[in-house]
Amino acid sequence: MTSKIPGADEFTSRPMPREELLRQISPTLPLHQVDAGQADQVDALTYEVVRHRLWAITQEMGETLRRMSGSHVVTESNDFNFSICDELGEQVQVGTYNIGLIGSMDLAITWTLRNRSDNPGIAEGDMFLCNDPWIGGGLHQNDAAILAPVFHDGKLFGWTTAIAHQVDLGGPRPGSFSPSAQDVFGEAVPTPPMKVVRGGVLQRDVADAWVRRSRLPHLVGLDLRAKIAANKNAAEQILRLITKYGADTVKAVMHRMMDDAERRLRAKLETLPDGTWSAVGYQEQSQTGDRGLHAIKVAMTKEADRLVFDFRGTAGQTGIINCPYPGLRAGIVFTMLPLLAGDIPWAAGGLMRCFEIVTDEDTITNASFPAAVGKGPFGPAWGSGNLVAEVLAKMLDAEPAHRTDVQSICNGTTDLCVVSGVDTRGGGSKGFVSPVFDVMAGGYGAQVYHDGVDTGGRLIIPSARAPDVEMTEYLYPLVALWRREQTDSGGPGRQRGGMSGSVCYVQHPDQNGTMSLVVSGTGKVANQNVGLAGGYPGNSQLDLVVRGVHEPQLAQAVTIPADLGELGGEIEVLPCEGESDLGPGDALYLHWQAGGGYGDPLLRSPDSVREDVLQVRVSAEAARDVYGVVLRDDGEVDVTATGRARQTLRQRRASDAEVPGPRFLPTGTPDLSQVRRLDDNLAVRESPDGGTVMCVHCGTEIGPLAGGEFVTALARRDAAPTEAGPHIWPDPEEYVDAEIVFRQLLCPGCLTAVHSRVVPADHPLPADEYRGWA
Repeated sequence: MTSKIPGADEFTSRPMPREELLRQISPTLPLHQVDAGQADQVDALTYEVVRHRLWAITQEMGETLRRMSGSHVVTESNDFNFSICDELGEQVQVGTYNIGLIGSMDLAITWTLRNRSDNPGIAEGDMFLCNDPWIGGGLHQNDAAILAPVFHDGKLFGWTTAIAHQVDLGGPRPGSFSPSAQDVFGEAVPTPPMKVVRGGVLQRDVADAWVRRSRLPHLVGLDLRAKIAANKNAAEQILRLITKYGADTVKAVMHRMMDDAERRLRAKLETLPDGTWSAVGYQEQSQTGDRGLHAIKVAMTKEADRLVFDFRGTAGQTGIINCPYPGLRAGIVFTMLPLLAGDIPWAAGGLMRCFEIVTDEDTITNASFPAAVGKGPFGPAWGSGNLVAEVLAKMLDAEPAHRTDVQSICNGTTDLCVVSGVDTRGGGSKGFVSPVFDVMAGGYGAQVYHDGVDTGGRLIIPSARAPDVEMTEYLYPLVALWRREQTDSGGPGRQRGGMSGSVCYVQHPDQNGTMSLVVSGTGKVANQNVGLAGGYPGNSQLDLVVRGVHEPQLAQAVTIPADLGELGGEIEVLPCEGESDLGPGDALYLHWQAGGGYGDPLLRSPDSVREDVLQVRVSAEAARDVYGVVLRDDGEVDVTATGRARQTLRQRRASDAEVPGPRFLPTGTPDLSQVRRLDDNLAVRESPDGGTVMCVHCGTEIGPLAGGEFVTALARRDAAPTEAGPHIWPDPEEYVDAEIVFRQLLCPGCLTAVHSRVVPADHPLPADEYRGWA
């Protein structure tokens, strides 16, 4: 890798073999190490007791930080995490908070060992502060980590780490996110590891320099001390554990935890089919004023017990939608752990041995300094994670024993909106900066046998929480008109994606002046929350400001407004990347992303659709127009009308695809005893030449499996995006110049959807996505 700025290459970190890392550490730093064979000599009872105690320590670190921090991000939304590592930084145990924040923590420790062990040295009682995305730890500059070495008998025994999102660390815009940044110098300053605690004493000069950059120094200072306290408490408990069981035993348990996690994941991979699965996704608007779409491509190859993620062909770095290599690695980790290792203890150091990354330099998923990387976590890192989730699901779907693990994409990405200004309530003049964290309540993707969880949270943050609305109103001069689950937001499918929600805020009546808004949201055109096996995507993300909401109307209101139409005023659609403001007569509306559906919605049980309508998860209009289910006035299913409606929808698909109407009905009667199931719709009848793909619903033979050739024999339909449902934004031209279509690939016999996406018109056919099934 060659950086555009001489010397910047020194501030990068990559995984390296332990033997190579040992050669780069100063010989003056003594390390506590045990022989590899000692891990197997620990008895089972001791192993389980020590393992569970290490897990409990990481959870207690979370409680320490939450109780000391004054930040809304930490206390209400759990946007932080922890880890316990061995002497070389391999992660033995990680917390169940924001998994993305520990996806590259080992890289930060590796860099610290290589570059700080000699000068200024790593000694007992030291701690290092880091927020450099190229080095690791966090995904962008607002993710600030404290790395704390743990010493026993004068030797470096291990590390503990604490990391949390900081509300503001400087830069030209409140919240440190600048949609118009040209490079990293237009954002918050990245800081490589520097010694903030020396010999157990907080270094006031370093702490002052750290908080001085922020618009909210008191909150950043509190978080700094809270993370230090969490690490200190963890170190004390680890040392007590060592006192009870011995340093060699505890270290042996740590190594065995990682070895066991690696062994169990490799064993699971051995049971899955070999092959390659691919996916393509998009980032919209690289910065303020851009109207383009920028592709991320991944091809995952699974061979025996290992995975290779190949991101070559991804768009070059541009605008603010970039992440360095550690962010890409974090995107893989925060997807793999819940989806592929949900039944394996999260000894991340062992799990990360099971995959490798292939990537071009200078791309939006492997950006070189000084690219702007403020959007790294919820842009390309999360976008990469979504694609990894997609290819993992395709691999799992092809193995009957693992179909229960298949899940469509959850909630796409976050909807960033930073509100800032001066709180004048009660005659005060206190500055504030607050991301709107209600968007944590995202919808989960549908599974093969279950609907997605409605407003269930974040897949990548297992302990994520939407904040208490009353706490938001207490801390900031905002009043919530509503926060509700949003009808029709979940991706339609045989199994429905989990619903997302919306929130609408106005200024507090005692607030004077105008608030600033910074917005960033991917998935407003090309959905991030895609469905699987013909399932439709979840809703388009949508951010609006309603101008001229009449204050007297709100003052006299005795009921919650039902929708935007009851607010009055003029709607301003906010861009994917941009800035705006919120005045006393305005309302801010955010509608974040739901989960994708699984399977063709025309195959959903009419009784399930009826229940969705009764529970206001799906509107009666969507039930009819998307699911083809017609309800009578008494709320019961009209069986005859439903049959006609579904036949009409299949005929419309045929007409759009310019093929004959449905020749067969999806009766579910084909003989599947001699075929290998590929997913909800397709199976392959094996033969010496690779086999023939058939529809499991009507028995139509589609074409050869080898090389994905059968894809060209599927009927192809390109329709208006709104054909995916009322949850899709009707006017893509509001955001991008590219033509956007709802693309479906259909069984040529019964017109069942096997692939459904909202994509640019030049999006490639997914033939390569199926070559792994050959």
